[in-house]
Amino acid sequence: MDSHGQYEQQVVWAVVGTDIGPLMLAATREGLVSVVFHATEQVREAALGRLASRLGAEPVESPGSPLLAEAIGQMEQYFAGARHDFELPLDWSLISGFNRQVLRELASGVPYGTVVGYGDLAGRVGQPGAAQAVGMAMGANPLPVVVPCHRVVESDGGIGGFGGGLETKRKLLALEGVLPEPLF
Repeated sequence: MDSHGQYEQQVVWAVVGTDIGPLMLAATREGLVSVVFHATEQVREAALGRLASRLGAEPVESPGSPLLAEAIGQMEQYFAGARHDFELPLDWSLISGFNRQVLRELASGVPYGTVVGYGDLAGRVGQPGAAQAVGMAMGANPLPVVVPCHRVVESDGGIGGFGGGLETKRKLLALEGVLPEPLF
């Protein structure tokens, strides 16, 4: 506690190796707050700086933290094909408004092994015609993989964009059986 009897914000982080490269996971007392793709040292440093600025606490590396242990375990199970749903507390504090509404709908309404169009997802949150705004929400997703923005595709069958790169999106969709495994 601080001198005013308030609990100080705690942010812990760790890196987990996956089939799509290293992911940095960060958590607060509320839950998982951030997942970062391609977590090289340079990417981690930038992400940690953003988290410190946004959350008001310096993130501490703590792979053994109870806040992260369950998230790491579930991530490993997901990539091993043994888990289809993440059952983790999430800290939504890095996202708000329309983006949060869209991401919550995505997390609860688009199950493993399925996809949804940008426009369809916009309609689900009462904003038909807001497909581009949904695309922006996907790009702002602080919790990719867990909040499965890789499951959002173009209505004409195109794969759409992806913050982790199109190869990563293809691998995640292949893992879930939506796309065939890449040949090479």
